[in-house]
Amino acid sequence: MTHAELMPGQKIQYLVFTDMDGTLLDHHTYSHAPATETLKQLKQHKIPVIPNTSKTFEEMVELRKEIGLTGPFIVENGAAIYIPHGFFKTKPANTQWLNNHWVRQFTSKKSHWLSLLKRIEKDFENQFTYFSKMTTKQICDVTGLSEKEAKRASNRQFGEPVLWLGDEQEKQRFLNAITSIGARPLIGGRFLHVSGECDKGAAMNWLVKEFSRQFPNLHCHSIALGDGQNDAAMLEAANIAVRVTSPVNPPPTLKKTKNVYTSELHGPEGWAQTIKQILTNTL
Repeated sequence: MTHAELMPGQKIQYLVFTDMDGTLLDHHTYSHAPATETLKQLKQHKIPVIPNTSKTFEEMVELRKEIGLTGPFIVENGAAIYIPHGFFKTKPANTQWLNNHWVRQFTSKKSHWLSLLKRIEKDFENQFTYFSKMTTKQICDVTGLSEKEAKRASNRQFGEPVLWLGDEQEKQRFLNAITSIGARPLIGGRFLHVSGECDKGAAMNWLVKEFSRQFPNLHCHSIALGDGQNDAAMLEAANIAVRVTSPVNPPPTLKKTKNVYTSELHGPEGWAQTIKQILTNTL
């Protein structure tokens, strides 16, 4: 947007929406250290950094403390938005008070999606498992998380990560089967995420609209960063999309080509590199 297109009295407010694993956090080490200086720079410019992740509420409470983030965050692939009390001047629209946050929920609880997985288990015997069936040690082995981190990761509220053990042909048959009974599976970096009609893009759009409602003098401009195909909806919906290069997966496939960046470096190095480039071009 050019300054000429702004409404009288409006200012542009950039909002950074970021995936976590493989994007702001290194795929192998889960470190965000290479992005620390860039995060400080965004804070100085009063640009909120809003996690938009497949991670759980419990994981994000801890991670936000480590990274130094204090604003809203989106969990479980767009299933719910958590907004800290006092972040907005008034209660956000259509939210409920839960876990000391205003929460906007977009899909059914985990129990519903587990019931669907159980319905098709016999058709795919020994070809997949999921967090609710895995031990904490098994989750640690697959993810590289510590025991504490694995327990937080498994305490999901709105969906279930599936670890696929079969071949690609059977995987497609599984995706078709779970979709046919009402789920909407997403392919992440390590797992298939089984949940409902929600995605990171829809959750991001809702929060951008809420920012605009709460601050009518601001014209909100979204910058989204992600490394996996489950980030595609968020990247498509953003004003500026950043595909952060992954050491293990190809960049997300996008329909749009305008205002799309692809980082040269992996993970948080690529995150920082591209954000600096965007800040240089826009501020």
